[in-house]
Amino acid sequence: MINGKYGGDRERFLQELMSLMVPIEGGTVALRDYINDAKWISSDYTLSDPGRGSDRKRITWTETIEPFYVMKYPVTEHLYHFVMQKEEVESSVRDLLPITEVSWLDSLTFCNALSRMLGRTECYIITNESENTIYNKEANGFRLLSDAEWQYTCKAGTKGYRYETIDKIAWYQENANGSAQPVGQLLPNPWGLYDMIGNVWEWCWDLYDTERYGDYRVFRGGSWAEVENNCGSTVRRKSMPNFKIDDLGFRIALSQR
Repeated sequence: MINGKYGGDRERFLQELMSLMVPIEGGTVALRDYINDAKWISSDYTLSDPGRGSDRKRITWTETIEPFYVMKYPVTEHLYHFVMQKEEVESSVRDLLPITEVSWLDSLTFCNALSRMLGRTECYIITNESENTIYNKEANGFRLLSDAEWQYTCKAGTKGYRYETIDKIAWYQENANGSAQPVGQLLPNPWGLYDMIGNVWEWCWDLYDTERYGDYRVFRGGSWAEVENNCGSTVRRKSMPNFKIDDLGFRIALSQR
């Protein structure tokens, strides 16, 4: 985990950062959600269903995942402030907490700043209207995971809602003592990724459903504030791109090019 001092040593910083980027092989992932006349319903979150089960329509689709890299942990407070302040950050007990109170737009700004810092091409052209923000898929910079990439990576080849029993892998309402916890303390998933479920929700690139929600964006995985049922590999939430809260952060990825 990145919590050292680098001065102007960009190569040292890059080496340490890249040591935390896990290569993910390509494949396919099956996704699903539910829709009724009122609104989309987050997968596996039946308590939010405003209608009868017979009113719900199940939507399923399959996406192809190209090989990419993903960070072992959610972005931490230390990494976020180091990149955004572009100077040394004093060490503190909060270094390894996941960054929260960041919007979807903040997460894109961070990705672009990190890319510039390390001499990579920025992935995003950010506009005031998030639906018009452009993602350059040919860029070699840092980015958010797509919705499909997130689920594919979280499941890590497993079949169930969670890849292990919840108390072994996730901080949630019953064990988190009312706040986010330092990353990397519990068991990783089979591909070596920590805190994919619980601790903090993670922003994804995707729009949720433009017909019903306009420019709302997807976030995934559950958090320290959620009950057990709301923390899993297929749970999906949404909010405005400028939304911030104390249990929502993000994780970074790189395309393999």
